Amino acid sequence: MKRRFWIGIIFICIILINSCSKDISTTTTTTTTTSSVDCTSVAKSFASDVNPIIQGSCSGGSCHGSGTNNGPGPLTDYSQISAAKNSISSAVSSGSMPKNGKLTASQKNSIICWVNAGGLNN
Repeated sequence: MKRRFWIGIIFICIILINSCSKDISTTTTTTTTTSSVDCTSVAKSFASDVNPIIQGSCSGGSCHGSGTNNGPGPLTDYSQISAAKNSISSAVSSGSMPKNGKLTASQKNSIICWVNAGGLNN
């Protein structure tokens, strides 16, 4: 009798754990979908839109300048920015970056849309 009781408890726990993990993945998917942007009319050129934002908000001082080890490291040229584009997009989308300032919605959208378009050197 005790054995059946504990097997039942374990079975219920497994079901609860599985249902919770499905909720977490659904929440994550929803969060990603919510942060998507309609990029049809967003300025997303690296040279004229994205690079000036990153140089003005990220690569100065001790944040992501030359020689830094913060986050993805320095973000001073296309190759460094391109290599870190997904983490940059995530940090900008969540609002966790830049730490010393705030980007406008237009600036955030430019970075996100540039990454979504493949992060071209254009």
